[in-house]
Amino acid sequence: MNTKVIKSNLIGFKELRENADKYIDAVSRGKSFTVLRRSKPIFNITPVDEWGDEGLWETVVDFRDKKGRGIKSGDLLKMLKKISQ
Repeated sequence: MNTKVIKSNLIGFKELRENADKYIDAVSRGKSFTVLRRSKPIFNITPVDEWGDEGLWETVVDFRDKKGRGIKSGDLLKMLKKISQ
């Protein structure tokens, strides 16, 4: 696990209180911060993972054609019917 913290991501608690809107906007754009109080880290602010998957996705089936475009649902249904017979 990488414990190195980039200095620009460190903010003081007072700075956070006085400029909360600025930091809320930054976090909503994906940035994370470590909040310090008396030069000691007290908590982290990170974007919420809305889906609860922590960004871990596994491709099970790729429904694109050879050119990377999506395939028509009718074509997909035909393929599935062939497989199930």
